[in-house]
Amino acid sequence: MTEIQIEGSAHSFPCAPGDTLLGAGLRAGLGMPYECTAGACGTCKFELLEGEVEVLWDGAPGLSARDLNKGRKLACQCRPLTDCRIKLRLDDACLPQAHPIKQTATLIASNDITHDIREFRFGTDVPASFRPGQFAALQLPGVNGTRAYSMSNLPNSEGEWHFQVRRVQGGNGSNTLFDNLRVGDRIVLDGPYGMAYLREDSARDVVCIAGGSGLAPMVSIARAMADAGQLASRRLHFFYGARTHRDVCGESLLEALPGFGDRIRFYPAISSVQESEAQSWSGRVGFIHEYVEEVVGPDIHGHDYYMAGPPPMIQAVLDTLQTRHKVDRSQIYFDRFF
Repeated sequence: MTEIQIEGSAHSFPCAPGDTLLGAGLRAGLGMPYECTAGACGTCKFELLEGEVEVLWDGAPGLSARDLNKGRKLACQCRPLTDCRIKLRLDDACLPQAHPIKQTATLIASNDITHDIREFRFGTDVPASFRPGQFAALQLPGVNGTRAYSMSNLPNSEGEWHFQVRRVQGGNGSNTLFDNLRVGDRIVLDGPYGMAYLREDSARDVVCIAGGSGLAPMVSIARAMADAGQLASRRLHFFYGARTHRDVCGESLLEALPGFGDRIRFYPAISSVQESEAQSWSGRVGFIHEYVEEVVGPDIHGHDYYMAGPPPMIQAVLDTLQTRHKVDRSQIYFDRFF
């Protein structure tokens, strides 16, 4: 066990062997800024003032050339080898809602949602404690590093964690889940993580925007709203953007919730129509951010926005909401790991 001291504060925390600085800090209940836990976003940058660390990913895209020149590192990609003194900015907004736990999880079931999205259900020995919209980092057999996937179910005492994963061409993580993992196999599950969880204290109506396997956290949020009785006073507009007709999903999951068709509305859109499906698709064709703008219309400032999906989709929605319409950032929630 090593001890980590944060420069300029009274905070220090222990780090277990094999744990990252970010994981250990969050397990200790500190508000360490982060988004992805996987080296991509760069939010967890820090400076190493004393001590020695093992860098897990030298080429992590979260660090710019300027960061490297200044000696900055990523807390999610560093394991301390000795006691350390570090410099970073703590943020109370990043205080963990539930302290992440690293534990063994067993695959108990899986089922296909679309031709390339499958739900994997894992079980743990302790209750599944998380906030709807959060994610976990999975360590899969034979895969270097971790892979972040969002939970689609609700917190539960049975210890079930449901993940909806899209198969990515050439993706070691998704291909391992699809092709190599069998019921009864075990993985390491570390979580929960994420700041894009449902804010239950807001009275505003909710817009969920999903693309690809970003469906999972948005479904979790929809289920949480229904489970807590929030749909009596708040409406949910659920948008799903897909490439083609066969990629569209989510409606059947929402149909199972009370209020579907009234308090819950589903708005799918596809970005292109294949000649073979021109007759079978009568819905919206175009980009999902344009559909959101059209539907929400003059009340665009009166909603909370949750989104998960491919980075270009996230950026297009942000440009629409923040740049075009000046929606307050405090009403927009997403995690940069897709």
